[in-house]
Amino acid sequence: MNSDIFIWLVQDGVTNGAIYALLALALLLVFAVTRVIFVPQGEFITFAALSLSLLESGRVPGTIYVLAIGGLAAAALEGVAALRERAWRRLPRAALLYIALPVAVALLVAWAAPRKFDQWVQVLLVLAMVVPLGPIVYRIAYQPLASASVLVLFIVSMAVHYVLTGFSLVFFGAEGLRSSPFWDANFKLGVMSISAQSLWVMAASVVLIVALWLLFERTIYGKALRATAMNRVGARLVGIPTVLTGHLSFLLAAFIGAASGILISPITTLYYDTGFLIGLKGFVGAILGGMASYPLAAAGALVLGLLESFASFWASSFKEVIVFTSIIPMLVWLSLRSRHVEEEEE
Repeated sequence: MNSDIFIWLVQDGVTNGAIYALLALALLLVFAVTRVIFVPQGEFITFAALSLSLLESGRVPGTIYVLAIGGLAAAALEGVAALRERAWRRLPRAALLYIALPVAVALLVAWAAPRKFDQWVQVLLVLAMVVPLGPIVYRIAYQPLASASVLVLFIVSMAVHYVLTGFSLVFFGAEGLRSSPFWDANFKLGVMSISAQSLWVMAASVVLIVALWLLFERTIYGKALRATAMNRVGARLVGIPTVLTGHLSFLLAAFIGAASGILISPITTLYYDTGFLIGLKGFVGAILGGMASYPLAAAGALVLGLLESFASFWASSFKEVIVFTSIIPMLVWLSLRSRHVEEEEE
């Protein structure tokens, strides 16, 4: 270990930690609002990264089929619920959100893919495909079980993870893919060479974190999310629709996952199941932050990124073991400082 290697490891750790910080914020947001430990967060990364790679090669990504199938399933559930409750006004909105919008996006992507538009257009197409999957997943898997226990919701999350991973394998295959960098340049800073893509990752992460802070502090929807996270029953009593906040939290989680996948796709080769491990590390970062606040979750993710980077140098064979073992002291501390309360059966 010398100063040059130390600087390289810090750069790599900060770059990875910036992605983990975004995922930690998304996971903490979803858990605080809906009590869902959102295991499938990494699948949004996979769908976005692999879709961008396929669009660059002029092929139609299989994400459009996942979007269309999920939209039809969500529309069917919403239609049955509306008919059962005799809420006829919900039918046109359900048809628009879950059928018309996904089908329109799928047709647009199928038309645009062979034409190989500029990269920024392809990025917008990827966001249009992946971001709506968040509310669709919530409507299908979690909204019917909104009042269930955390354990039941966790089991459902595992099932959703396996379903989305299966879709990813079917529509993308087992071959790894990587997209081209947004800016192919390198900058010299002393002995260190910083790639423009790493700067893109760090800058975009900072911008997204600031945007989330502004959303929570300055907008009515952000304040509704905060209120629901603080007291779900109280938020419902004062007229905040918790179903809407659930959809919004999953929409933000899908957006963050898609943005993360777009940012890291030029840096590393991703496979159909790579997103799970990346999302899991974001969850570890949130735990290191105590699962209590967004700044602490971001700080915990940065610490995790640095730990992973240095572990890969000192003991590369045990890197993953070291990373995931790091949460044990935090879990012990959280268990000692909290009181266990038995959940009442309804």
